[in-house]
Amino acid sequence: MLSYFIRRMFYMVIVLALVSAVSFYIVNLPPGSWIESYALELLAEGGEIADQAELDYLTQRYGLDKPLHIQYLRWIGPILTRGDFGQSFEWQQPVWNLIRERLMLTMIISGASILFIYAVSIPIALYSATRQYSIGDYVFSFMGLIGLATPNFLLALVFMIVMLKVFGVSPGGLFSPEYLRESWSLAKFWDMVKHLPVPVIVVGTAGTAELIRILRGLLLDELEKQYVKTARAKGVSEWRLIIKYPFRMALNPVLSTIGNLLPAIVSGSAIVSVVLGLPTTGPLLLRSLIAQDTYAASSMLMMLGVLTVLGIFISDLLLMWLDPRIRYERAN
Repeated sequence: MLSYFIRRMFYMVIVLALVSAVSFYIVNLPPGSWIESYALELLAEGGEIADQAELDYLTQRYGLDKPLHIQYLRWIGPILTRGDFGQSFEWQQPVWNLIRERLMLTMIISGASILFIYAVSIPIALYSATRQYSIGDYVFSFMGLIGLATPNFLLALVFMIVMLKVFGVSPGGLFSPEYLRESWSLAKFWDMVKHLPVPVIVVGTAGTAELIRILRGLLLDELEKQYVKTARAKGVSEWRLIIKYPFRMALNPVLSTIGNLLPAIVSGSAIVSVVLGLPTTGPLLLRSLIAQDTYAASSMLMMLGVLTVLGIFISDLLLMWLDPRIRYERAN
């Protein structure tokens, strides 16, 4: 087991090194730079042409006149030595300060969405698999298809219109206007809880529909296997049989998707966040990519890579614990 951990850590370091280099290169791949975007923005907003001396100063300050590999080393070096993600070009403040402000809210929404997905999909999948071709099975299957076919951002727009027209309440944002600038308190926390259902349902709908179909199909396949028929013949109760054997085996593909769930903590369903006006990291990442804010965008993409690698590692450990047939050590 120790050798497995050492190998995995070694592979993770190599993967993350490649991810950091590729992410930095992709962010700088489009033509132009943040300096040019800044000059065009000044021209569009006020009709003023940016002072060339100021542009030259900003270019030298951020090292944008250096070769790309030198810029990469200037970015990755402080991260490895001091945990410093650099200065954001667009917002003129440390990148970590920008991410930290939004990371907690993103984790709350993403964590609640993940709990919503599992809490809703697992009971429905069990019901549909054990009552195949019943009215309930048809209803849930139809709802699952609608959930998969409807884009999350479109569902967000529908929720906004319904809430505004029917209840007279705008579901946009996570806080009421009077709490936006307030420091954290019990009242502000409760206000956030009241705003959570809409983004959680919108973000979790597609994942719930997908997981229902996956679990239902896997459970139906497991229920037809010989060991299930043998257990029934021995008099094992139906629900004890389903939970202990077929359900446990059907969870393998579900656990393997954890590697895709952790990056959602940073990405935060960017388009949905923009539509609903959520102060998460998704819109920040989108804005950084558009503005070619190299340090901010590369740092957030690097976080996505770290969370993906950690998620895959955790899912492998969970699979090894859940299914004794899975072993990652070489046979002697």
